[in-house]
Amino acid sequence: MYEREPDHALALTDRGRRQAEATGEQLRELFGDERVSVYVSPYRRTHETLRAFRLDPGRIRVREEPRLREQDWGNWQDRDEVRLQKAYRDAYGHFFYRFAQGESGADVYDRVGGFLESLFRSFEDPGHPPNVLIVTHGLAMRLFCMRWFHWTVAEFESLSNPGNGEVRMLVLGDDGKYTLDRPFDRWRDPEPYGISG
Repeated sequence: MYEREPDHALALTDRGRRQAEATGEQLRELFGDERVSVYVSPYRRTHETLRAFRLDPGRIRVREEPRLREQDWGNWQDRDEVRLQKAYRDAYGHFFYRFAQGESGADVYDRVGGFLESLFRSFEDPGHPPNVLIVTHGLAMRLFCMRWFHWTVAEFESLSNPGNGEVRMLVLGDDGKYTLDRPFDRWRDPEPYGISG
């Protein structure tokens, strides 16, 4: 697809729409009558995902947030170049490798970190809805959690992206701290460089 259409313009597939509709059922049950502040990546497929959730428009406040966009993969029209870039990334490391004319995971981490700071400031508004829904991409979701929970690079690189339409919730505990409702799948053990891992 990337040979013919830019990443930001890709639409949901029929399967993706069904996945989003199923997720929407879960979200509507979860939120009930409560208000929700929604932040959505500017990509077509994330906007289509949000629409497929069929959340009550009277209970949501929607803001498009460019910092939640997918990693910029660069110019991916050449299949052989794509294979080569992916091989380099796998050898170099998913967090640090920067795609030609694109971004590294570290670049996305910085973007997501800036968004998180803005989000914390928005919590200070007394009218802020009690719930936040972020409609984004798998890598951005993992990097958001990495930033929130202070995971190491080794921990991040050991985890898989969630599947399409998968939800992860930050659950507030009695101790005032958030935890994930369930972990990301781990595809290998973390390989730390030093004592921080």
